[in-house]
Amino acid sequence: MSEIEIVQADITTLAVDAVVNAANSTLLGGGGVDGAIHRAAGPKLLDECMKLGGCPTGEARITSGYNLPARFVIHTVGPIWHGGTEQEHRLLASCYRASLELAALNNCRSLAFPAISCGVYGYPVAAAARIAMSATRGFLEKDQSIEKVIFACFSEKTRSALEEAYLQPD
Repeated sequence: MSEIEIVQADITTLAVDAVVNAANSTLLGGGGVDGAIHRAAGPKLLDECMKLGGCPTGEARITSGYNLPARFVIHTVGPIWHGGTEQEHRLLASCYRASLELAALNNCRSLAFPAISCGVYGYPVAAAARIAMSATRGFLEKDQSIEKVIFACFSEKTRSALEEAYLQPD
């Protein structure tokens, strides 16, 4: 059975098979967790990302982890919050599923997620946490190849929202 863990931690320090990057569609770095992952991984990450040609919202791409403790970085592009009128819930769930699928395809046994779209993209944290937990549980029910999923939270607010979503399954 797969384990889900919720921690308040810097995702760039976690020794997992893959970390998920809440990227922008260019995959060329940015602010928040995206910038932190690019800085920690080093310049070879940007070089590899430049060859990928970007990534549409709701999809994911994989690269090496370079200087990170993680072997891989899975880049996913979350939706920008527009009040819930632009299918944001569907796109956010797709980010989690696509990331988990790439992890499984690349024989990852452990994976760490940030709170996708909850920073500058403005997704409400509680709603995003419910989507993250639901999509992750749904995937893990069908595919037990990933043994551990960590939700690495930057803030106490995010950690609390994920813990609440974890305790109240759909």
